[in-house]
Amino acid sequence: MTTDDRRFPEALDAAMAVPFVYADGEGVDFEPFRAFLAAEETTDWFRAWTGNGELNGDDFRVFGQEGTGGYAAFWLIRPNRPSAEQPVVFLWSEGETGVLARDLGDFLWLLADGFGPWEAATSYDPDWTPRPHQELTAVAERFAPGRRRPAVAVIVAAIQEFPDFDDIVMELCH
Repeated sequence: MTTDDRRFPEALDAAMAVPFVYADGEGVDFEPFRAFLAAEETTDWFRAWTGNGELNGDDFRVFGQEGTGGYAAFWLIRPNRPSAEQPVVFLWSEGETGVLARDLGDFLWLLADGFGPWEAATSYDPDWTPRPHQELTAVAERFAPGRRRPAVAVIVAAIQEFPDFDDIVMELCH
């Protein structure tokens, strides 16, 4: 559980205000929200996604989706820490999961390097090429200065810190 409410951190708000262009598969497949998904909607989605009606969605702050309905979210695993200090995860509509970034600062650099949540969590399109994004780079430089790393390094660090994310989520499924 975390101590913050459902307002976007300033850095996430700035990043989600930047347009993501899909460009018929040439760009990033991401539809950012302008606010976190409401608690009731998050619970409804998580229950449907897991098939477990006993769960709630309190451990997630959903802030966007890709074209087929997979969600990007903060996973509130670090007790009493704000959402910006929580890992960013992806829960795909097909039941797959992925840890994308250790925190919001890392996620900003992932976006700046031309990756969206789906592209970071999957390797299904070998022809897709990331294109660094100037506006998102400016957001990352403003809110996470000195933390620049390539997207691959961001993803690897997140997976190393949270290697059991998929197992934890799958244990909740019925």
